[in-house]
Amino acid sequence: MRYIIIGAGAVGGAIGGRLAGSGHDVVLVARGAHLAALRQHGLRLTVPDGEFTHRLPAVETPDELGELRPDDVLLLAVKTQHTEEALRLWGRAPVAGGGTAAEQLPLLCAQNGVESTRIALRVFRRVYGVCVWLPATHLEPGTVSAAGAPLTGILHIGRYPHGTDETARAVAADLEASHFEAPVAADVERWRYAKLLANLGNALEAVAGPLEGDDATALFARVRAEGAAVLDAAGLAHVSEEEQRAVRGDKIAQLPLPGVPRGGGSSWQSLTRAAGTIETDYLNGEIALLGRLHGVPTPLNELLQRLADRFAAERRPPGSLPLPDLLRLADEAVASVREP
Repeated sequence: MRYIIIGAGAVGGAIGGRLAGSGHDVVLVARGAHLAALRQHGLRLTVPDGEFTHRLPAVETPDELGELRPDDVLLLAVKTQHTEEALRLWGRAPVAGGGTAAEQLPLLCAQNGVESTRIALRVFRRVYGVCVWLPATHLEPGTVSAAGAPLTGILHIGRYPHGTDETARAVAADLEASHFEAPVAADVERWRYAKLLANLGNALEAVAGPLEGDDATALFARVRAEGAAVLDAAGLAHVSEEEQRAVRGDKIAQLPLPGVPRGGGSSWQSLTRAAGTIETDYLNGEIALLGRLHGVPTPLNELLQRLADRFAAERRPPGSLPLPDLLRLADEAVASVREP
């Protein structure tokens, strides 16, 4: 199989680099300065076992590859707000032997949130959800770091909306030969909804800095509790924190990497790169949406969604809202719901 990594940023670059390092055929998809750096210098991947440069085909559009191969696997790793654009572009790509990518090829959604698979199933016949536990960073063109050890990450894979098949098992085998654990899960959505709850802290970290200290961790617990209440009201099952810890164990300890500053999560990275967009609408915004659908107030998640979107639009640096100010805004948001 050849892996086409659509969105070779932190997650996509780490997965693509690790697959290439174990001998698999990989194409990276990127744009702008990142694409130029990949073409000129290759992908520089820094991991606990060293720094590796992978000189791989790097493209912006499927036209640059010609007809896709029948054994291609598309791995979508763009932020969810860019999903529709990527699907329109890659779904219509012709495949050797007849048909299009949307008709013939599997699409794996290795993204935060839960909405991307639903969007993808409107276009692609064969869609797979991936629950991504992969601490990775992409701040400079051409460079990606992944600090996890002894595993680079754990990637649960399953058909969307449910089930497994030979493609899922074949991809999992390739990933497990490439420094990942890749459980094949017929109930992958349970894992993805659990990851959604964990990702509700991304916006908090992005606007107010690391989740350190009692006040920050207590606020995150309140934000997560809102999310859990919404999922329960919606009847959406999610894996418990205890089950997650049992699977993860000590398999993905984050180690310091020489020459690589310790950064934050995906939303923090979007603000650091001044990307102009952020995925919060599909994280905290997913909880706000479900809350409105099922009559559950979500003032804290709505607040974080508004703040993160504003930070992204104004290209404000991450962590620039003092935590005391955020705590005050949070209390005001909750109080406004309680008022008659």
